[in-house]
Amino acid sequence: MSNDIPRDENEKELSEILQTRRDKLSKLQEDNRDPFHITKFERTAFSSDVTDNFDAMENTEVSMAGRVMAKREMGKAVFLDILDDKGRIQIYLKLNDIGEQSFEDIKKGDIGDIIGVTGTVFRTRMGEISIHCKTVILLAKSLRPLPEKYHGLKNQELKYRQRYVDLIMNPETRKTFEIRSAFIKYVRAFLDNRGYFEVETPVLNSISGGTTARPFMTHHNTLNLDMYLRIATELHLKRLIVGGIERVYEIGRIFRNEGMSTKHNPEFTMIELYEAYADYNDMMDLFEDLLSGAAKSICGTYELPWNGKSIDLSPGWPRTTMIDAVKEHTGIDFSSFESTEDAVKATAAVGVKMPDGKAPSWGDLLYECFDQRVEEKLIQPTFIMDYPVEVSPLAKKKQSDSRLTERFELFICSSEFGNAFSELNDPIDQKQRFLRQAELRKAGDLEAGMMDEDYINAMEYGMPPNGGLGIGIDRCVMLLTGNSSIRDVILFPTMKPLE
Repeated sequence: MSNDIPRDENEKELSEILQTRRDKLSKLQEDNRDPFHITKFERTAFSSDVTDNFDAMENTEVSMAGRVMAKREMGKAVFLDILDDKGRIQIYLKLNDIGEQSFEDIKKGDIGDIIGVTGTVFRTRMGEISIHCKTVILLAKSLRPLPEKYHGLKNQELKYRQRYVDLIMNPETRKTFEIRSAFIKYVRAFLDNRGYFEVETPVLNSISGGTTARPFMTHHNTLNLDMYLRIATELHLKRLIVGGIERVYEIGRIFRNEGMSTKHNPEFTMIELYEAYADYNDMMDLFEDLLSGAAKSICGTYELPWNGKSIDLSPGWPRTTMIDAVKEHTGIDFSSFESTEDAVKATAAVGVKMPDGKAPSWGDLLYECFDQRVEEKLIQPTFIMDYPVEVSPLAKKKQSDSRLTERFELFICSSEFGNAFSELNDPIDQKQRFLRQAELRKAGDLEAGMMDEDYINAMEYGMPPNGGLGIGIDRCVMLLTGNSSIRDVILFPTMKPLE
């Protein structure tokens, strides 16, 4: 949709407003006072500097800049509210102080204009901390009106499409992204303090690998090569484990060509980390320490409201196997079955359905039973351990039961927050699992993985036992901010273009 074509029930009125604002700009340009020719404005203070330190700054001169959010005219005086990077503050302008030209410009100015002012810090008779303006300059002309002040930008889809307006009108939106930034800083500091090494790995790859997901494809013109946007950073990071970087992590964008919902966006942010000589129990300890510590540090509490529930992130989260979780919530004991047929009958009895065209194994049935009947019941933080090998192509098998792997996922309020393994370091076993994924892909499963010969080659040089963990940054931010949709914590979520 063109920004110059208003699509509104008051389209005619809006068109007149747009034209009026352009006319005002044209008049300024004719008078050789084009605000867009100004390249710089020297600021000496932000709004919060003044409001937080009024006693020390009273009667001092400051230069400030911001967007006009409100205007009140009182004869030969005008009161403005301006919004800057740190908040709002009132500006007091008098005709006798700033001169007739500047005063008329301010009176003719519009909400949304960006101005720079120099003046003295004082408190009005009504007790409001303000700036008594001596000079004022228009720095940028707003050619579009902001949403009506009492309603703001409430349309959810419009908020996502025009995040710039959302940030102007809704302070809670900015707070969300301040918490997001604080969480990412916390994660980096947490891992850096534990001796982890941050790296960057390729976004474009000749194969998709590291997990099972449908990739996005693109084409490299110079190489004449179809390439995939990464669906995980795992295989490159584990190459670095082989190379001797024993604690390594990456925070980066991941791209998966899958469905969209309140929980899923096609591109999202993950952190993946790997530690040599550790296992999935160590990763559970680390994850719990990280997320509970972040809540306490950023939000000041372990108790967070989310999706209508009170979530308790106090350390000491339950850890249970997938078999035990399925038994607890469905009564089906997968450890007791002597054949796949017994498992098929038991899961069918509780309404579990297998994906079309897939011949179920014991592990497939266990996973589907958990996915369809148990996951929705996991409200408080819970580690689900020991996933079937069929859905864990990169995890190490359990010595006590080769049908299972040393893998866990963390669930909170029926949502997965992270995924971890005791990483497979046997290249022969790994190649067989890659081959199985390749067969599934050949049979039409577009989410199945591909053979990565170079990764096998790296493993054959010797990979130490290691634990790996992947955490969804966006979902953690949803929890910390109380947002129920992933679109609320991504500045520019994927949206279908408007015609």
